Amino acid sequence: MSWRFAHFITSVDELEHLDEDEKKKLKKVTSKYRFRTNSYYLSLINWDDPDDPIRRIVIPSEDELIEWGHLDPSSEASYVVLDGVEHKYEDTVVMLVSPTCGGVCRFCFRKRIFMRSETLKDEDLDKAVEYVRQHKEVTDVLLTGGDPLMLPTPKLRRIITALDTVPHLRVIRIGSKTPAYFPMRITGDPELLHLLSSMSRPQRRFYVVTHFNHPRELTEQAVAAIQALLNAGCILINQTPMLRGINDDPQTLSDLLKRLEAVGVPPYYVFQCRPASGNRAYVVPVEEGYSIFCEAVRTCSGLAARARYVMSHKTGKVEVVGLTDDKIIFRYHRCPDKSLRGRILIMKRNPNALWLDDYPIPEEILAVVPEPKVH
Repeated sequence: MSWRFAHFITSVDELEHLDEDEKKKLKKVTSKYRFRTNSYYLSLINWDDPDDPIRRIVIPSEDELIEWGHLDPSSEASYVVLDGVEHKYEDTVVMLVSPTCGGVCRFCFRKRIFMRSETLKDEDLDKAVEYVRQHKEVTDVLLTGGDPLMLPTPKLRRIITALDTVPHLRVIRIGSKTPAYFPMRITGDPELLHLLSSMSRPQRRFYVVTHFNHPRELTEQAVAAIQALLNAGCILINQTPMLRGINDDPQTLSDLLKRLEAVGVPPYYVFQCRPASGNRAYVVPVEEGYSIFCEAVRTCSGLAARARYVMSHKTGKVEVVGLTDDKIIFRYHRCPDKSLRGRILIMKRNPNALWLDDYPIPEEILAVVPEPKVH
């Protein structure tokens, strides 16, 4: 399949494996949360299994209509400095450069960008790059969205080459599920690979943070896309949420981590699934998720076991580092307030907790979150 002629599916009416009654029910979901996938990814689904994990990743479910969570679960709006630009951690700027993905994950925590325009507009790119240029403490820019690798290559080139002119940047990275959702976008575009190769140099490598959630996504085509990115000089790492019905058992998660290690994509983060609107059916309680994670990494070599179990909370990136009989131990991995980095929080265990907010967070920590800015 040529990526330029791929068939993207945005209506459940196009899903031939669903009967008319199922489609009617799911239209209530897709009228609220956008649906998008493609014929390649649909081919990975075992349609005879209603609980198939690949199906669960991308096919809508009535469970998404459960009223729970927030459209901005990590309070990203509090750290917006320009439209489509966030500056939460001192050395890292996040740019939401793409409103499109190869598929829309049903557990997406940025559903809001598919509902309203929150991504960087073409005419604002120069302002965004100038912001980075003026903030010399910024050494790392993360391009995300949406999925930057779904942008036309000339547009992606303009963004990356503009950032390449900033002398104090040490890392430019892309967060992308394209290697899983639509690997032909990578293997079928020599211009894209040439761009990434030109940007990944001995003194400053280009990073691609992949989003493989289940070992079955590591198909022959996906591995070929990984190899193409590695050949282009990119450094690859993977992150995934812990997801109910997808990777929430130790064997599946262990298989994913070990397969990623084998194909050259070291595991990076396993996230606590964020309390985003529509996500309730995907969320595993914090302590259960951490226990699954610990059991999984115990079966992995040191390379695959480097992953950390974290949550991207409004106050910072919080790592879960331990459980005792009656306590759970957190550590601030990243935090907007540098004085809180590395701070340990020891809380009474709560087996029903789904997020850090379900534990008693000290007021001085909550105070680090700024009010959302208006632009």
